[in-house]
Amino acid sequence: MKLRACLAVAATLLAGLTTPAAAQAATVTYTNPVSAGTVDTFPDPAVIRGKDGVWYAYGTTNPIFNSKGETGEHILPILSSPDLVHWTYRKDAITVKPSYWAAGTRAWAPDIRYLDGSYHLTYALSNGGIALLTGATPTGPWTDHGLLVTPSGSGCPTGTIDQALFTDADGTNYLYWGSYDTLCVQQLTADATGRVGAVTQVGRGRRAEGSFVVRRDGYYYLFFSDAGCCDGAFSGYTVKVGRSTSPRGPFLTPSGLDLMSLTSKDGIVLAANGNRWIGPGHNALATDLAGQDWLVYHAIPAGDPDFPPVTGANGATLNLTRRPLMIDRLDWIGGWPVVRAGAGASETAQTAPVSTWTVDRSTGWDTTWPTATDPDSGEYLTAAKASFSLSTRAASGDVRVEGDLRSGAGLVISYTDPQNHVVAWLDQATRRLDVAVTVQGIRSDRTAVLPSGFSFATWHTVAAERRGRNLTVEVSADRLRDAVATVALTLPGTVPTTGRIGAAATAAGAAADNLGAAPLHRPVTQRVADPQPGAPLPEYSDDFSGTDPAWSWIRGRNDTTPTGNALVWPTQAAELYTGTNTASVLVRDAPAGDFTVETKLTFDGTRGNQQAGLLLYQNDDKYFKLAHSVLPLAGTSEVTHQVEFGKEGPRGTGVANAPMFGGPAAGTTWLRLRYHYDAANDEDEVRAASSVDGVTWTWGGVWTQPHTGAYRIGLVSMNATGATASFDYVTTFAAA
Repeated sequence: MKLRACLAVAATLLAGLTTPAAAQAATVTYTNPVSAGTVDTFPDPAVIRGKDGVWYAYGTTNPIFNSKGETGEHILPILSSPDLVHWTYRKDAITVKPSYWAAGTRAWAPDIRYLDGSYHLTYALSNGGIALLTGATPTGPWTDHGLLVTPSGSGCPTGTIDQALFTDADGTNYLYWGSYDTLCVQQLTADATGRVGAVTQVGRGRRAEGSFVVRRDGYYYLFFSDAGCCDGAFSGYTVKVGRSTSPRGPFLTPSGLDLMSLTSKDGIVLAANGNRWIGPGHNALATDLAGQDWLVYHAIPAGDPDFPPVTGANGATLNLTRRPLMIDRLDWIGGWPVVRAGAGASETAQTAPVSTWTVDRSTGWDTTWPTATDPDSGEYLTAAKASFSLSTRAASGDVRVEGDLRSGAGLVISYTDPQNHVVAWLDQATRRLDVAVTVQGIRSDRTAVLPSGFSFATWHTVAAERRGRNLTVEVSADRLRDAVATVALTLPGTVPTTGRIGAAATAAGAAADNLGAAPLHRPVTQRVADPQPGAPLPEYSDDFSGTDPAWSWIRGRNDTTPTGNALVWPTQAAELYTGTNTASVLVRDAPAGDFTVETKLTFDGTRGNQQAGLLLYQNDDKYFKLAHSVLPLAGTSEVTHQVEFGKEGPRGTGVANAPMFGGPAAGTTWLRLRYHYDAANDEDEVRAASSVDGVTWTWGGVWTQPHTGAYRIGLVSMNATGATASFDYVTTFAAA
């Protein structure tokens, strides 16, 4: 009782200095794209919070100031922001092209990491190869290390682009890369300037690229994008994910499918949702000061998707697509990441990332530690002796406390008095992260080993999250979800959840920067509900038990066979693609208004381009198609089975066709198309779903087209001979 009374009195004395979790500033909002007003486009973004407390973003070579009259491109432009929302152009990473660039190349898809006191900026070359720059600050000056991956002989069978670094808990560095159609990983040297050991293939998929790995709750999550990144309104880019217990895989989707499997994948994180944003993808991650993760990505504005012809950095005339910088909340629900609980890219005002501490040096701090400066951090605190450096205000409740530490400093998570405090130490003597809980002068410790190559002389971020009495502390170099040590514990009931924060030192020379506390984010735990069909509409449905006069032929066939319980249809050597319209289409009227149509398809395709599936058909040059397609896997002699969701329609003075890829395809696959008329925009919106059991559905993205009239429900079996499609039924449902 004496101990509890002592702590209760201390907590009461602090109450007047406390910033509770509920005491947040008025809600701050943002609206995508966050690069609006700064640059016209910012594809393939990578983001890091520098040691100066500012966020930096790096983008693919593009005409970022075209609207201001510039006719060319900027090579790997760099932006900065205090809050992930308001951005300022800083400079280009490259102003003079290196001599090792092949003729005609452009620099693509940068990735940024902070390792042992240096920023590692990798980028890809458009005609193959991955290069490395290192610098002492997020804007350089840069040291050029040349090609980290050569365009040929890399050990990965397809494109040597779209790389991302990752540091494992044991300090091992990895490089992920690959494009169209294989993803690979290889270990890097300790200083991350060279590759060592075997190359491991970790994913295969039609047009798969844009790898990005984070570790979360014991799993490694491999994000990637498939379909097409940058084809204006016909861009089908979709972000997907698999997870593994090893950085080398196997990475499995939510359904348990290996990313190396030769089929399209579930695990959709972000897809087009029918609003103004098309082809969202090529993501990175950022974590705000409240511990909330954000997906950083690009997307294409439907109303103005394309640039006029521009002169590229390679001297060629290029037709490019606008891809501005986007951010949206990334939720972890049931162990899987998804943007805005499944709602997808936002186009209206959203709650902004937390970018301001509620307790930090600006709200009041003692003066026991003097300051120093360096070019990267700016001003920071450095201890003159063993001591605490503390805020004058206290934080309470569920909170995230964070700071950059070096030279053996500790992060003070909660300080009541000299006898009662919680400190996370970077302990040089034991080479451990040591979370020390001191109550009434009695200390208990929970520790985790730091990697053997851990550099105490360079900055590391120590972040502590307290939710209730559960405390988790992580050490990372750059806050990019690649902690090298983690300690989790339950705080005793005798430890107050109110206290000052700060830094601690056991000797002179310890340093701390970017110290602060903010109310801990509240995780979203419920996904947006998947669409559900309404009541069946028998007059627009068929179980193929007999002849239904509602069907008619476009370019009729005589080799379909009603078997009494299915429509059996061999594939034909014919196509329904832009100017080649030779395939037969079996059609019937669709109901007025919104509806969902479903079929059960058994398909035995084995070679490239055989396909069969379901259409919403207006004419040969305007339709939506959801098919089981057999497609070649680039760089191999193998094929992959894809749930391919495509659209064909007018583009300028011509016709265009493009795919989006859904969930897995199997011998029997259920297919759904959900039609919605968007009256406000006079637009047709169609969303696709598929299932391998008829019960669990993977809902993918939305294609849109201008509304020009009604569609008919259609079936096709085409492209290459030798396969047979068996349609068990076609059922149409009213809108739910």
